[in-house]
Amino acid sequence: MSFPPAFPFLLDGGTGTALMAAGMPWDCCPEDWALAHSQVVIDLQKAYVDAGSQAVLTPTFGANEPALARRGIVGQARDYNLRLAELTLRAVDGRALVGGDLAPAGLSCEPFGETPFLHLVDVYAEQALALKEAGVDFLFCETLLSLAEARAAYLGARQAGLPVMVSMALNEQGETFSGGDPLAALVSLQRLGADAFGFNCSGGPQAVLDALSAVAPYAVTPLVAKPSAGLPRDGYRSPEIMGKAAKALFDAGARVLGGCCGCGPAHIAAMADALQGLAPAAAPYNDDNIIAATETEAFFLDEDLEVSEPVECSVDMADSLLEAAESGGDAVCIHLKSVDDAHEFSANSHLLHLPPAFLAETEEALESALIHFQGRAIIDSRSEVERDVLETLSVGYGALLF
Repeated sequence: MSFPPAFPFLLDGGTGTALMAAGMPWDCCPEDWALAHSQVVIDLQKAYVDAGSQAVLTPTFGANEPALARRGIVGQARDYNLRLAELTLRAVDGRALVGGDLAPAGLSCEPFGETPFLHLVDVYAEQALALKEAGVDFLFCETLLSLAEARAAYLGARQAGLPVMVSMALNEQGETFSGGDPLAALVSLQRLGADAFGFNCSGGPQAVLDALSAVAPYAVTPLVAKPSAGLPRDGYRSPEIMGKAAKALFDAGARVLGGCCGCGPAHIAAMADALQGLAPAAAPYNDDNIIAATETEAFFLDEDLEVSEPVECSVDMADSLLEAAESGGDAVCIHLKSVDDAHEFSANSHLLHLPPAFLAETEEALESALIHFQGRAIIDSRSEVERDVLETLSVGYGALLF
């Protein structure tokens, strides 16, 4: 089978809840249980293909190094991913595509936690490269809770050279779990290069539909909708409800669909029936807007961009950032003389309520700032860096070049 596929493209349903229904204890290591009960996994994934899934995800949700280490499994991430992916490849047997599943590592990045952002990127790169070695067709980064986590997952996963989809979970307020705007997340990840972007789990179909409807007018990449069918304590939504939801999500712009917690093969079969016969749809390409973003907000700009006076970077630059943001411009000009400047800005960037426009003296400083900024930044074309380098960095990190 080829990738990217025609749309609508149907993924599988939940793995963890299905394995618990088959006897997996809630407090065990799911990866160990899956390997010890491999036939249960294979039978489940065969059932998803029989139900209509065009792709099945590997049971590697918690198979990144930090997540495994918390269960006392150290230095074995590659081995676990190879063995778990082999189960899915055996189950699918060429009848569907296989997506390598990556999920939260449970680490909090600087400045809110102790984990350097590039370390988190490396965590995802290690898992992505192992999944590629195993033979998956694409990578699916799901249930990500913050824009930093989503960007790290994408930047790490893309090192494998496979298509990468990114999906985030939303809280009861319809925001990411770090308080971010779903539109800001879309703008940041689609311009970074994600092959598809959207939302999974998130309290169910209506929550995903609301978020999807809000961002669809600004999507330039295929949208993902993989809602939960509920939680065991509340009772799961029926396959019929999920089938109707699939049609509504497709009509709202979703092109990659599937199910999350509580969705089993019967739910996927209902979704497949609901999508059956729909005219193959193109991915959206709504590119009439110039949009920058911080984690918390998207900013609609025009060609007459006004930036503040340059702000010098320092360990304590909070007051300077706030004063520049209040100057009436569209963006705050951040003067980068060195990589240290980029790190100092990164430690303070959460205080900025306008997008940054990086005015850089070196390529290294600019690239470091683009890597660490959690949003879609602007590159000031007055930077003392060759134009072709500016253009390359703009494309590589999804930044606007003005």
